[in-house]
Amino acid sequence: MSTLRIAVAQLNCVVGDLDHNVALILDAAHRAVEQGAALLLTPELALCGYPPEDLLLRPDFHRACARAQARIAAEAPAGLALLVGHPHASASHGHSVADEPGGVRIHNAASLIRNGRVEATYFKMRLPNYEVFDEERYFDAGSEPLVFDVDGVKVGVNICADVWEEGAPEAAAAAGAQVLAVLNASPWHLNKPVTREQVVAERVATTGIPVVYCNLVGGQDELVFDGASFALDRVGRLAWRAPHCHQHFATVEFSAGDIVAQPLPPHATVEQDCYEALVLGVRDYLGKNGFKSALIGLSGGVDSALTLCIAVDALGAGNVRAVMMPSPYTAQMSLDDSRALVRNLGVQYDEVSIAPAMTTFEHMLKPLFGDAAADTTEENVQARARMIVLMALSNKTGAIVLTTGNKSEMAVGYSTLYGDLAGGFAVIKDIYKTFVYRLCAWRNSLRHDIPDNILTRAPSAELRPNQTDQDSLPAYEVLDAIIQAYMERDESPREIIAQGFAEADVKRVIGLLKRNEYKRRQAPPGVRVTERGFGKDWRYPITNRYRDEV
Repeated sequence: MSTLRIAVAQLNCVVGDLDHNVALILDAAHRAVEQGAALLLTPELALCGYPPEDLLLRPDFHRACARAQARIAAEAPAGLALLVGHPHASASHGHSVADEPGGVRIHNAASLIRNGRVEATYFKMRLPNYEVFDEERYFDAGSEPLVFDVDGVKVGVNICADVWEEGAPEAAAAAGAQVLAVLNASPWHLNKPVTREQVVAERVATTGIPVVYCNLVGGQDELVFDGASFALDRVGRLAWRAPHCHQHFATVEFSAGDIVAQPLPPHATVEQDCYEALVLGVRDYLGKNGFKSALIGLSGGVDSALTLCIAVDALGAGNVRAVMMPSPYTAQMSLDDSRALVRNLGVQYDEVSIAPAMTTFEHMLKPLFGDAAADTTEENVQARARMIVLMALSNKTGAIVLTTGNKSEMAVGYSTLYGDLAGGFAVIKDIYKTFVYRLCAWRNSLRHDIPDNILTRAPSAELRPNQTDQDSLPAYEVLDAIIQAYMERDESPREIIAQGFAEADVKRVIGLLKRNEYKRRQAPPGVRVTERGFGKDWRYPITNRYRDEV
């Protein structure tokens, strides 16, 4: 039986940077030839980056993509078969591609390029329209399989969601495919790599043919694509896996009707996978948007400590600046812990007291407030004074402000609009408070940079004397469980109460979650970590009088 060496290019493409993406693809093509491969796989929509979103509605974008594809065909090494992911625009009757989008059919496509020309093109059959996906907004679905010959081996083509349900893989097998090549832009969330391999194994069980799965890697706004490309043999066993969260090139052998197994990397913990995804998300958000450095407001607490560690690991200590802005309510231990943290990490550190700003605002606002008692208004003034300092530094230096709020706080509005909620990127906005501690423990297992006191003291915003978070919120173990049940599993308050949670806690948490939608809409983007984050896959109305069943 024939043997086929397949190259897999796990690429970090940039949405809209066609020249960059073409260069990545051509470099991979030359490496494939050097390593004796006859077929090269690239990720889904590798030509333009994923997801291109409303760029797909621009006729000029499609013309640019067509030119880029033609360049790949002209410059790729002769004899190599390339599968390149790209958007494909074709005119419907009575229109041309130069017309407005309404006269054009657009497909999520993979083209076989060989010997200077496009031999065939496959159109994705299953268009996801759930979670973070909006493909039905842009694409028409394909209906025909594509199977082609490389060195005597029949190769079938699928694209990402095609393999998440029956239909497209079976069509390729029925058309004679001996191995299935799958181009993917599958975004990461916790435990997603395991789910992918399980789902693809189900397709192998129904088709009886092995699969080579090439995934995109890199950060794109709130999404992180983790790579972790893999191959399954014809009985569904894992035969090869690429690294998590790193660009990678490798070859896989198909011989005697199956994938030849290779040594597998060790399994990582969920904390390691998550931390690496956060680092990649920060590095690519800043790098792809032209930011060279970051600013972080330290509090002496666990959230800002974790955010600072992630920023340093993503950008290097020389590109990160930390600012501590104490008030009269800031505990000495918060200052001591922050100083120890920055010494350990080696970042530039400044201390700017906001006490003068608090006094000034008190005098300014006294005629307006009269004899009204102090309340959260004065606490919010402190948070906004700190943000004035950070944004002033940002404007002067060009550094982006990374906010430090977690998912627990984001859910219930435990933050100040135009204060600690303001910034350019919200690194841990999809990390529950309870998981923040787990990530800190994992990071400290590599190098003990976060002082123990930060991890053991009671969390506090320190906006008034002797304040703790639990003055205003249930215990984080309770809070996080209620949020997860309501938000990620769509359980009703009645169902959550039936699990043993106090009715008062459930009503209070869900009420806060719903009332603070307006705040979340004004928060910066941040890395999606859970199956459902407060971003592309959370679309609740701000004006909303629906009352859940209790």
